[in-house]
Amino acid sequence: MRVLHTEWSDGWGGQEIRIISEMEGVREQGVDVMLACREGSRIKEEALKRGFKVYTLPFRGNLDFKTLFELMKIIKRDKIDIINTHSGKDTWVGGLAAKLSGAKFIRTRHLSNRINPSRTNFINELADFIITTGESVREDMIKYNRINPEKIMSIPTGIDDEIFNPQKYDTNECRKIFGLDDNKFYIGIVAVLRSFKRHDFFLDIANYFKDNENIEFVIAGEGPKRKEIEKKIKDLNLKNVKLLGHITKVPEFLKAIDLQLLTSDSKEGVPQSVIQGLMMQKDIIASNVGSVMDLYKDNNFLMLDGLDLNKWVEGVKKIYNKELQFNKDRDYIVENFSKKAMVNKVLSVYEKVLK
Repeated sequence: MRVLHTEWSDGWGGQEIRIISEMEGVREQGVDVMLACREGSRIKEEALKRGFKVYTLPFRGNLDFKTLFELMKIIKRDKIDIINTHSGKDTWVGGLAAKLSGAKFIRTRHLSNRINPSRTNFINELADFIITTGESVREDMIKYNRINPEKIMSIPTGIDDEIFNPQKYDTNECRKIFGLDDNKFYIGIVAVLRSFKRHDFFLDIANYFKDNENIEFVIAGEGPKRKEIEKKIKDLNLKNVKLLGHITKVPEFLKAIDLQLLTSDSKEGVPQSVIQGLMMQKDIIASNVGSVMDLYKDNNFLMLDGLDLNKWVEGVKKIYNKELQFNKDRDYIVENFSKKAMVNKVLSVYEKVLK
């Protein structure tokens, strides 16, 4: 079985990490996997680092004929069985190339914002199968984008539960990695610095607690909103906030902090950072957006509607004062949101479309 993934994005966040993780997982099960992406993209660098064959194409737009014809050549020459597209632009050219060349067309929808329901936006209806990263996205596409319920499945991004195992890490040692004190209460967020992640709101919470010398806030991640975040930290004189930039040791970061926040206001599927946090048995407050609800079971974290500062501050206070405690059982998360669970579901989709 030969599968070609396509990705227009040149960023590096949850979507791109999911693609690489999925490619690695199915390759371990004997699938021959390749990637087509743009020159200079981070995903190209990461794929090559892991030994995947990579094709560099322009992906200039929905009807980029040069990319379309190049993909058709690749499909024919490399005998591709399935094209799996991911972003809007590569879904149009990749989907059409698959249909014109006899390959099966799978479309993965990562974000939770609604797709334009116009009849002219028909590319998703052409897919042989659609994978979403959350149940709410699946339901939305069935309702508004005319998708056959039998041809769409939610497969949340899987996290390696062996890596994200809290028993493997020591809190004090992990705090040393990031220059954190042993005796303070740390509130953290790990996310690409993008507008919908609402780091500005995270800083509003930090501003409320800035007179409490025992509480500090830590931001892990890099992205286009960094300068704005730095400016707000300076303008509010937030000496209780530490900006780490991009980190590779995410399990260690989660072990080091006491409370994890997800302050997104939109676009989330099932957020990888919250899955990771739950596997690491962290206290978590998350906004009820996208498919965050899919992760909630038996009081395993605090989920809040909207970004009401008073409600978030109240939640932080209750956790800090140990007035609110959570069910830390990992079993539900490991069984449903591990990398192994994701790979098995993806392989079942491959087998279904190739029957």
